[in-house]
Amino acid sequence: MTVCYGFVCRRRAILDFTPGDRNALTAIMAAGRASAAAERAAVQKAVIWFDRRMGPVIGTSRRVAKADFRHRDDGYNYDCWDTTRNTTSLLLVLQQWGLLKFHGVGDPHYRGNALVLQTPHNTAVLLERATRVEWVVDMWTRGYAQPPDVMTVQKWVKED
Repeated sequence: MTVCYGFVCRRRAILDFTPGDRNALTAIMAAGRASAAAERAAVQKAVIWFDRRMGPVIGTSRRVAKADFRHRDDGYNYDCWDTTRNTTSLLLVLQQWGLLKFHGVGDPHYRGNALVLQTPHNTAVLLERATRVEWVVDMWTRGYAQPPDVMTVQKWVKED
């Protein structure tokens, strides 16, 4: 899996999943087999696993929440383009491995309305199969190894 960092994917690293990585993610996702809500909680833990797995490798263990060009530390941070790509890629891996029971991977979503002072932002999305409700999985709003925001797209588009 290509891992983007350094803002707008200017820096890249490759995550070659080891058998241990696959076992860890399979165990994390097994905790989510009971319900759609449990699966979303497991996805949060899988994103934390990813953050901890890659942080020491690419230096993002020092990353901050909501990093953008104003932080001037692009070598150690993700902007929302990076987190959208990374989270979507991780979700696609989970889906390919058959670890998503209640959700599929949706198209990323964008928000931003300068007229109401809402800054531009995008994020990865899970689509709940039974209800067709879209759920964001947004790690950009959180610092290193913190659970990503998981909420409905309907709610997320109103946030800033």
